[in-house]
Amino acid sequence: MAQNKHYRFAVHGDTKATGKEMNGKNFAKLCKDCHIIDGKNVTTIDVDIVFSKVKAKSARVITFEQFNQALTELASKRFKGKSKEEALQQIYGLIVGKEPANAGVTVTHQWTLHPIRSGSYLEQGLRYPSWTPSSHDSIDEKT
Repeated sequence: MAQNKHYRFAVHGDTKATGKEMNGKNFAKLCKDCHIIDGKNVTTIDVDIVFSKVKAKSARVITFEQFNQALTELASKRFKGKSKEEALQQIYGLIVGKEPANAGVTVTHQWTLHPIRSGSYLEQGLRYPSWTPSSHDSIDEKT
């Protein structure tokens, strides 16, 4: 289950990703989308610090094993007062059934061009009206 979520979030937004390693951006996305980040016990800064702590020194990604280490660390922060195992189970409970959210993703539309209708301004060789309201025009102007 956790390995499946690691893979799903690891490949999100990266067509070249194999899913074996997860970058910091996608780890933060997982934590946000799964509500591990609660803004009180766990913040985005905590997530970044834990990610940096578990990754290899010169690496920019984490493996599945490091991913589990990071979740274990975040579990103890997120669920203070619970045993390590209980906190980890609750973290896994937050992840179950979640997929990477696509909020803010741009959707492309296919536009259809229609021919100019007969009798239109352009067909008659006319220009569109160019009048625009100005500060000198008044709706209730007395004539």
